[in-house]
Amino acid sequence: MDTWMWAVIAVAAVLVIALIVMAVMRSRRRAALKRQFGPEYDRAVDRADNRSEAERRLAERAERRQQFQLRQLEPEMRQRYSRAWAETQTRFVDAPADAVQEADVLVTRLMRDCGYPVEGFEDRSDFMSVDHPHLADDYRAAHRVAVADTDGKVSTEDRRKAMVHFRSLFGALLGEAEGGERREDRRAG
Repeated sequence: MDTWMWAVIAVAAVLVIALIVMAVMRSRRRAALKRQFGPEYDRAVDRADNRSEAERRLAERAERRQQFQLRQLEPEMRQRYSRAWAETQTRFVDAPADAVQEADVLVTRLMRDCGYPVEGFEDRSDFMSVDHPHLADDYRAAHRVAVADTDGKVSTEDRRKAMVHFRSLFGALLGEAEGGERREDRRAG
């Protein structure tokens, strides 16, 4: 065979190997994003024009999230937040609409004090979804109820669900396990 024929075969082999490597890398990246974002990955894919665009946006979101440092709350501040939440939940019985509004504000304050930027809801929910992807949709649903509730067009059941969703995120941000105890305390016990 001529030398040029060997060169063509070599170039073709390199291209095939490069395509295989790219496919493997894309597959690993996809798997990593699915692991990191869980249900948020599927939401992003559904909302994007294509899977690659969704994956790019999720990777950018995670990168932006890494640019700020989250902080643990001091025990005294944790207790204040826990008391404020208990008062908000108690208020739900007599004034459910007010309690939902208070819960939304309380979660936003807690996010701020934990180190999340809280300027706009979309950014807030996106950043939170990097750390708590299993709670992202619930948080968005609860916030929608709080916003819709200003018009008084929300059922008591929707308000109840919103409070449950806010409570889940609130507990995750405080570092609580189910039942209200701190994750570290539960592991030690």
